Amino acid sequence: MPDMRAIGFTHNQPIENNQSFFEFFEPRPEATGHDLLVKVIATAVNPVDTGVRRGTTERLDRPKVIGWDAYGIVTAVGEAVTLFQTGDRVFYAGAFKRPGTDSEYHLVDERIVGPAPTKLTPAEIAATPLTSLTTWEALFEQLPINFDAPKENTGHTVLIINGAGGVGSMATQLAHLAGLTVIATASRPETIAWTQSHGADYVVNHREDLVAQVHDLGFKTVDYILELSNLNQHWSEIVDLIKPSGHIVSITGSETPLDLRALKPKRATFAWEWMYTKSYYETPDMLSQHAILTRVQQLLDAGKLKSTLNKTMTPINAANLRAAHALVESNRMIGKVVITNA
Repeated sequence: MPDMRAIGFTHNQPIENNQSFFEFFEPRPEATGHDLLVKVIATAVNPVDTGVRRGTTERLDRPKVIGWDAYGIVTAVGEAVTLFQTGDRVFYAGAFKRPGTDSEYHLVDERIVGPAPTKLTPAEIAATPLTSLTTWEALFEQLPINFDAPKENTGHTVLIINGAGGVGSMATQLAHLAGLTVIATASRPETIAWTQSHGADYVVNHREDLVAQVHDLGFKTVDYILELSNLNQHWSEIVDLIKPSGHIVSITGSETPLDLRALKPKRATFAWEWMYTKSYYETPDMLSQHAILTRVQQLLDAGKLKSTLNKTMTPINAANLRAAHALVESNRMIGKVVITNA
């Protein structure tokens, strides 16, 4: 079995340390069952990457490979594969419990893979899978919004907290396409401009009183809230702004317990979104991620949806991976950063 190059780490070190990520060789995996073996052309870095690396406090016996965004070419398929064949170009976010995409070749279940867009660059493509899956599931599965009913959605309002991040700038676009009135948050001139250019109808500053700002726009409450940053910090504002029988979804988790009782008088619904749930538990609806990515591919190729790529590095190596992680860790990243061999 031939070896392949991979990039990994054994424990958390400052990202400036040359050993925070290092290159090594390991056997190239073989595709069986529903798996595709993909030659990775481009991969992105997300907050989940930095969180996993920084959360690995004990030294591992073997290097851990992370990375949850990829564009590449299928080089082999398992015996149960029906959706793809060798030579197909694909994009996907992968599974949390399996090795990541920071490697020369990568195994991924076909049911969470989509056919790659044909009119975008490799970097533009690799910037989209994780954020589009997260957004689609949050808005159109966890919230009761029908993407294909823009007329029905007209007049309904969504507040997106952190509109300039990777998920936020995908969410503003998809919510806009669905016919919603989109209020998004941003705090710096460059993030405000980015958010406005990605589908937000209104922008408010999450470093100031959100309730007062939304009221000043003429909205007493909003129908939906998508929370993407600092849930605990914004919880009281979320409770104030959600309409009676409204719906809230968060992707960030909470540092301290939430007071869900505060939602009871409004009979509001709260839900979590974790893009990895379906592949982690191999749920019966796991195939839905293939369908979502196929839909996203069509929207991207039609020009209705824009990639949120904002920074490209070449080639895929440990130095560039460290630099990309540093950008994300700065908490000032707009859109997405991608590393590519193309």
